[in-house]
Amino acid sequence: MISIDDFKNIDIRAGAILSADIVPDADKLLKLSVDLGEETPRSIVSGIREAFPDPSVLLGKQYLFATNLEPRTIRGIPSNGMILALRDSEGAIVLLTPERPVLPGARAM
Repeated sequence: MISIDDFKNIDIRAGAILSADIVPDADKLLKLSVDLGEETPRSIVSGIREAFPDPSVLLGKQYLFATNLEPRTIRGIPSNGMILALRDSEGAIVLLTPERPVLPGARAM
């Protein structure tokens, strides 16, 4: 169990995917460029490729991201956040999305 204060430390924001590219020689990875309402889009590497063999279907859509994780380099690509996802009852990846459009960078409450 964590406290509510610990949970509040996780910065969850809405972001719009500007580009989504397959990471060469990686079966599970996509490199996302995400508008989080900041001056510069963020690069986020995510293991969601199995659900999106054609990553262009992600373009322009809004999803939720954890934005204050420590940066990592994955396959030589800087990753500055994490897209939030879960698996449905059949094991398919489902991305978390706002019910209706919000401003990029809108913070989860």
